Amino acid sequence: MKISMLVIALFFSVCIVQAQNIRKVKIKEVLHYIDTTQKPVVINFWATWCAPCVHELAYFEKEIQKAAGDKVQILLVSVDYADDYPKTIEKFIQEHGYTSTVWWLNETNAADFCPKIDKTWNGNIPATLMYNPSTHYRKFYNRQLTAPQIPEAVEQLLSTAN
Repeated sequence: MKISMLVIALFFSVCIVQAQNIRKVKIKEVLHYIDTTQKPVVINFWATWCAPCVHELAYFEKEIQKAAGDKVQILLVSVDYADDYPKTIEKFIQEHGYTSTVWWLNETNAADFCPKIDKTWNGNIPATLMYNPSTHYRKFYNRQLTAPQIPEAVEQLLSTAN
């Protein structure tokens, strides 16, 4: 009996550890994060209902970590609908085992928030911003990145040359 209680307790503790708290943010908080980060950052804008986003996320985190280790912060910013926050997003993150920080962008006017991230962003997702505060390197990808493109993009992000 004690062993089965221990197994059950361990199971629930693992489930609790894996659960993520998805922070609800406005665009000004994302911009503040970009402006104040001390490490190179990769910010991916995505949604659970977006097939190219789901495809990209399947390798996104792993490829960045393989290329950069802990030299780069990864922030996954969900642009899911309000009805999907937080349950659908949390379930998606947990089912796929993502460990990066996840925020939900509580904005509805893409014409307002997209150009604040990058003036070329037309609202398409997935979209990725790579920024290095040390070198002021800033690159915006208004498209899905392939698995082979990510290490090259991260190398440029971490390079000391602009």
